[in-house]
Amino acid sequence: VGRGKMAAQALALLREVARLEAPLEELRALHSVLQAVPLNELREQAAELRLGPLFSLLNENHREKTALCVSILERLLQAMEPVHVARNLRVDLQRGLIHPDDSVKILTLSQIGRIVENSDAVTEILNNAELLKQIVYCIGGENLSVAKAAIKSLSRISLTQAGLEALFESNLLDDLKSVMKTNDIVRYRVYELIVEISSVSPESLNYCTTSGLVTQLLRELTGEDVLVRCSTCIEMVTSLAYIIMDEQYLAQEGVIDQISNIIAGFYLPGRNMIPQQICERYPIFVEKVFEMTESQDPTMTGVAVDTVGILGSNVEGKQVLQKTGTRFERLLMRIGHQSKNAPVELKIRCLDAISSLLYLPPEQQTDDLLRMTESWFSALSRDPLELFRGISSQPFPELHCAALKVFTAIANQPWAQKLMFNSPGFVEYVVDRSVEHDKASKDAKYELVKALANSKTIAEIFGNPNYLRLRTYLSEGPYYVKPVSTTAVEGAE
Repeated sequence: VGRGKMAAQALALLREVARLEAPLEELRALHSVLQAVPLNELREQAAELRLGPLFSLLNENHREKTALCVSILERLLQAMEPVHVARNLRVDLQRGLIHPDDSVKILTLSQIGRIVENSDAVTEILNNAELLKQIVYCIGGENLSVAKAAIKSLSRISLTQAGLEALFESNLLDDLKSVMKTNDIVRYRVYELIVEISSVSPESLNYCTTSGLVTQLLRELTGEDVLVRCSTCIEMVTSLAYIIMDEQYLAQEGVIDQISNIIAGFYLPGRNMIPQQICERYPIFVEKVFEMTESQDPTMTGVAVDTVGILGSNVEGKQVLQKTGTRFERLLMRIGHQSKNAPVELKIRCLDAISSLLYLPPEQQTDDLLRMTESWFSALSRDPLELFRGISSQPFPELHCAALKVFTAIANQPWAQKLMFNSPGFVEYVVDRSVEHDKASKDAKYELVKALANSKTIAEIFGNPNYLRLRTYLSEGPYYVKPVSTTAVEGAE
């Protein structure tokens, strides 16, 4: 069969489908013929394509017919101009978005995707409030592909001024807020959309902020909700921080004060959420963190100390901090002071931050970085080693462990090993098992011994006899108890 004939055959079958009541065989035939007709030939016949009957068949909820119609429509709609689809199939698109079958929704949204990419066709959608509302409600569906396609279309619509107005200055905003109430997952989908729109320009960010949704997202981040600790959210807030720290945005009144909320939102235990690029591009971010460490409010100080620890947990972040020079040295002095004098909870947070700042993996121990961690350690107090030994002898297991963690963080750095070796009684303290009484403390001490014993420079600096004592401790394990000699036992009887 010649190619032109294939297109003619497809048109004839389409007329048959329209004429018959239950055209299952004809649909199957049309489906297979269409696979062979090139798109350009279908485009030439576009004016002849009557799709109404196919859309009507979708309403019969017959499984095979629906699947065939979706596949056929997918092919035929590609042959039509987006403007034509937007103008002539408005009602069909609206019905498609509320169809019970997800494949019909996805077909409809893919057409809407074509329409919103086309500057002539998109106005047709912007003038159709009902259709926009249905797109918003697709975000709340169970099917992720449907939701993603809806988010993509709305994000695209918002690229124009008219689109922003349609989304944020009409009842559509109420529809968005109403969809958010579906469940946590859907609420985060809407946040994702808001962050995407915000990133386009200061103006679009302004619309999103005025809607109250940006503030709501930040509020959730500083709240207690465990769901907030999901990675999607971390990505969203990272994107949001890039946007909010834009110079144009920062110039607006009162925004600087919001940054402390963002920092609080950024702090999720165990995650490095503060990208180095943000700190490098926006020294104001680092400045705000430094300022917060001097706050009279222990909650603020705690968040700031955690943030410094997270930022300094990798080499890139350490270098960002090092560039601030004496400003950072003063901050270290303050953290050292707080680790001795603050309430217990803040002491522990300070010690954790110090551990994070001072740790250097062996493969990153260049001369420059070792000099840097040594100077940071010295900045903490007049005699930091004694300071942490003093803290570790206090009767709080959490404090004891946090102080041991500081020693463990520096245990594989030669300058620290020399300090430890030259500090009277320090080596004895390390191998003395009678100091620790609870499991957590014994584990923390074992980690310290392990870090020392596994270091390449330890035998040379501590000397062989001490190195062997560490290896013995290591092989005996964290909970080893020296057997009591039998004579002592008999004497006790």
